[in-house]
Amino acid sequence: METELDLRGGVRAAPVPGDTPEERQALRFAPAPRERDADPEFVARTARENEEDGLDSALVTQSSSWPDPWLVASWALAATSRLRVAVAHRVGTTAPTAAARSLATLDRLSGGRAAAHVIVGSSDADVARDGDTLPKTARYRRAAEYLDLFHRTLTSPEGFDHDGEFYTVRGARAGLFPRPRAELLSFGGSSPEGVALAGRYADVYAVSPLPLIATRRAIAGAHAAASAHGRSLRIWRHVTVVTAPTDAEAQQRARRIRRDALRLTSGPAAARWLDTVELDRDRERGRSPGPDQLAAYVSRALAGAFVGSPATVAARIGWLRAAGVGVIQLDMPVETPEDRDLRRSLVAHLRATHTRRGW
Repeated sequence: METELDLRGGVRAAPVPGDTPEERQALRFAPAPRERDADPEFVARTARENEEDGLDSALVTQSSSWPDPWLVASWALAATSRLRVAVAHRVGTTAPTAAARSLATLDRLSGGRAAAHVIVGSSDADVARDGDTLPKTARYRRAAEYLDLFHRTLTSPEGFDHDGEFYTVRGARAGLFPRPRAELLSFGGSSPEGVALAGRYADVYAVSPLPLIATRRAIAGAHAAASAHGRSLRIWRHVTVVTAPTDAEAQQRARRIRRDALRLTSGPAAARWLDTVELDRDRERGRSPGPDQLAAYVSRALAGAFVGSPATVAARIGWLRAAGVGVIQLDMPVETPEDRDLRRSLVAHLRATHTRRGW
């Protein structure tokens, strides 16, 4: 049975690299460089465009060298009145009680429009840049303790102590609590540990982009993990989109984007694109560094994209909706007025067949 629909976009701290809209459209499908500015007008404008184009929420992502996502989210929330913003928050960078206060404060200042998307960190190299040298298995173990403290700080009116493997707290007590309009906490991770943590603590589980049959299995596993704690989860799925007025034009655009992305990340500029968190992950999984790794990343990004007219893409998303996905994140180039028209058209097609969630 389909759930109510939440359409999600994204807010970056600065524009995608590139000197022209076409270059930025293409480089959206390349690995994200480690350098990223904080552009206040860009943050405010893109947040307003998300809201104006009919999206319900937006994600602010996180990496060791990018601007602070809590501060970017606060700027986006101040520029809007309806849009909710989920902040990617990595366990290990902040004490759980302090992070809970940040979320509660942002939620209250925004009128219930803030949420946290808790991540463990998929790259050992990137988390080490922030001083976190634990291996991934230990990071998951720490995440369980972290989420317990995080949740208690957000919900418990009584002070508490805690003695754990990773954290020691004495007399913790929150002075304010969030009043969210919707879900407050999401979690991802396809490992058994990640699914178990989502089932125990999260309101929303971010399922990995997988074929439909595997997506159904992942959703069933997440629901089972939540049911074991007497809880329920909404399911979030990221969808990469390349669209145009017709299917043929969308296919042509995807081919052009691939050619441009490969050209722009090759030659003397390649070093900038090789030094990225996404390729750190690839190398840690055994892929060889170099230009071939860049080409493989771009090809993989486009291979998983939903390519077609707004009506065609909406129909494909309908299969995810039928599988039980309630939060659809639309990741698509929005660099020109035509791009915004296409996003609005896609949103309109989705709203015509799927119920919007009431906030």
